[in-house]
Amino acid sequence: MDPSLFMMLSNLLQLHNYLDPALPTSSLADAYSSSAPLLFFVIASVLSHAAALRSRSTASSSSPTSASTTTTTTTTTTTTTTTTTTATTAATPNSSSDRNVDAFRSLTNERIWSMEPQTRDAQWRSAYGLSYPVFANLVDQLKPHLQKSLAVDLGLPADYAVAIVLSRLAHGHSLKAMAAHYKLKPYQISKLTNLVTRLLATKLYPNYIRTPGGHRLLETIHAFREITGLPNVCGAIDGSYVKLARTTEARIVDPASFRCRYGYCSILLQVVSDHRKIFWDVCVKAPGASDDATHFRDSALYNRLTSAEILRDTVISVRGHHVRPYIIGDWCYPLLSFLLTPFTSNSTGTLAQNFFDASLMKGRSMVEQAIGLLKGRWRILQDLNVGINHAPQTIVACCVLHNICQFAGEPEPVLYKEPKESGPPSRTLENEKSFYYFGESLRQAIADEIQERQQRLPTR
Repeated sequence: MDPSLFMMLSNLLQLHNYLDPALPTSSLADAYSSSAPLLFFVIASVLSHAAALRSRSTASSSSPTSASTTTTTTTTTTTTTTTTTTATTAATPNSSSDRNVDAFRSLTNERIWSMEPQTRDAQWRSAYGLSYPVFANLVDQLKPHLQKSLAVDLGLPADYAVAIVLSRLAHGHSLKAMAAHYKLKPYQISKLTNLVTRLLATKLYPNYIRTPGGHRLLETIHAFREITGLPNVCGAIDGSYVKLARTTEARIVDPASFRCRYGYCSILLQVVSDHRKIFWDVCVKAPGASDDATHFRDSALYNRLTSAEILRDTVISVRGHHVRPYIIGDWCYPLLSFLLTPFTSNSTGTLAQNFFDASLMKGRSMVEQAIGLLKGRWRILQDLNVGINHAPQTIVACCVLHNICQFAGEPEPVLYKEPKESGPPSRTLENEKSFYYFGESLRQAIADEIQERQQRLPTR
């Protein structure tokens, strides 16, 4: 028997004897023959029940669930706390993953819409790379695909899981840092990242990365004409090396095949951008030791262009040449009828050729800026710290997120500075000769057209 309870019973017995002096005090059994024991047992029962309630209440208030409720209530009532502060508080070393979810839920369900929109979106963008309305829309698109997997694997709500992955993509944190921050295991963070990036790279890719056609194609051609003066340009192509983190590099069987011309291990990304710096084609198929031309020829885009599967509409005539929409690139790509490149890399051509090259490079700046925005917004691409098998889907997922931000009009971050373009000019393959000859004559015709246009301009 609990000593305190025994003491309470002893004291109550003394009280009973005081109330009924005629009762012998020889033993507790003798007390049952008196009327006073009724009072004794009533009081004892009440006090015992009160003690039990107090014990359960104390245990409940010290449990994680109660602590989480207290934290959530405090977070809800403190309406002046910022989004970033809330996220940090939810991930302190003493908090559990349940507590993190509760704090996140308190913020998104109860406080987010009461905040001033500009402040709310700036803070959310700082934490997750995009504003809250764009985040909520993204979660709605991913939720049908996420719910089953998350319920089985981790038991996390979809919006919280997406927030964790976006935080990693936006800041490039390591698995260990993310696990410590969110009180999860590193393998859980890895599993979440792989799941969300795979869905972005497959389920959402067709919705946000599409070859322009119809009205969008006409709009793109017109915009590039305004920027460059070149007719029928519908996109600019470029390659970019995505540097691999040392932890990823250490697991590569053949590091030499991934070492790019700048000396670090990487994966080669190829993108085609429009005038709004929106990607309409993305390819990640080559290790860093590959060159732009080889990567281009191995891509689905090359096959679709050579077979005239895409960009067949809006054909115009330039000095007797029938010209379908084409893309532009630097001298690292082959000159073809559907891909025009500069005459020289150092302005040593004729006056007409130099005019053409200057105009082309204005258009090509769109894809350079798009890549700078991509790596500036999703900083994991500056030092990619995921498994080599999941690296391509992570890169593509970031490209999808880039387009989502551009479509939504998200503020553009500071551009990531790429290394200065270098590399040898591309050689034409035997099976490309007909495309090359047509591209060569077309390029010269456009150059002559530009020179005549310049000569007709009034001099000041």
